Amino acid sequence: MVRAGPGAFHPEVSMSATRTLTLADVALPRASALHHAMLVVGASLVTALAAQIAIPVPWSPVPITGQTFAVLLSGAVLGARRGFAAQALYLLEGAMGLPVFAAGAAGVATFAGPTGGYLAAFPFAAAVTGALAQRGWDRRFVTMVAAMLLGSAVIFAAGLAQLSRFLPADALLAAGLLPFLPGDLVKSSLAALAFPAVWRHAARGRGR
Repeated sequence: MVRAGPGAFHPEVSMSATRTLTLADVALPRASALHHAMLVVGASLVTALAAQIAIPVPWSPVPITGQTFAVLLSGAVLGARRGFAAQALYLLEGAMGLPVFAAGAAGVATFAGPTGGYLAAFPFAAAVTGALAQRGWDRRFVTMVAAMLLGSAVIFAAGLAQLSRFLPADALLAAGLLPFLPGDLVKSSLAALAFPAVWRHAARGRGR
């Protein structure tokens, strides 16, 4: 039997031994409180930038944006707690009047509008995706797709609940869900291709 040296890195062992690590933890293994704060602030700003990529849907008050992708990635990269904090900070920025919501919208009144439910769900969606990533779901294609879609489900559930106050039931899915599913599947697949590849690269780097 050939025994590996003490410095060898085994991906199959790493899954269980480092199951609470995220990519941010690997990149910054000795992160200080300042580093954590910078990661949270940075993720909130990335979400704000992604929100400016907005494509109107003619029959819906909800635009197609890059927001949700940034929300779920913040959870997957940072983990549940920091992902939640980043999105809570993002919502606070918008509530304080900074033009960080889709198409530069801002203010507390946005939360009472048709898109308010989607926004309110962002911290929880990031937390769900982050918690699953911390359990190793971001190491494999199928489980990473599932983690992203489960995070999206949180956003859609809250978003549709509030949107139902503004639209009749027979128009709800066509306005608040169906236009966004193809993009969600594409974005989830892209993340599911990227994350396992990054983890494999990290494994090779640590095994040297």
